[in-house]
Amino acid sequence: MTGPEKSMRQRMLDGELYIGNEELWRDYLRAQDLTRRVNALPASDGGTRRELLAELLGAIGEDTDIRTPIQFDYGYQTFFGARSFVNFGFVCLDVARVTIGDDVQIATNVQLLTAWHPIDPQARRDKWEGGSPITIGDNVWLGGGVIVCPGVTIGENTVVGAGSVVVKDLPANVVAAGNPARIIREL
Repeated sequence: MTGPEKSMRQRMLDGELYIGNEELWRDYLRAQDLTRRVNALPASDGGTRRELLAELLGAIGEDTDIRTPIQFDYGYQTFFGARSFVNFGFVCLDVARVTIGDDVQIATNVQLLTAWHPIDPQARRDKWEGGSPITIGDNVWLGGGVIVCPGVTIGENTVVGAGSVVVKDLPANVVAAGNPARIIREL
């Protein structure tokens, strides 16, 4: 015997396949309650918004501004650097860690999707799922409607054009666009 079996939460945090259970459901409900409270605040109540976001998120850097509405799976898996800006309609399926650097600009209706499901039909039927981390480097700009898929890293200073779907890593200092996103030019 090698010791106690990992909890499903620990499996999720470790990037292993997991099945949702009561513990993860409680975490999810906590995030949904905090998200609902943040989304219900008037725009003028920035102090309370920041307090609730600090409770919801893994980290929120100094002078980072997140406009509502927003949606997170768990919140505690998402880490924002300083001076970043997130516009309306942000969706973050953070079953794996999401790291967003300093001075990042995220336009309207951007989706960061760490969650994935097995290709094997029986594993999907049994409700197994997984997640792969997303990393957004410093000074990145994600245009409106960008979708970033599981496991992607976007290098610093990179710009991703509106409506792009990023399925593979993008290096630093490029402009990329399209579905799938492709490098258009270097900066």
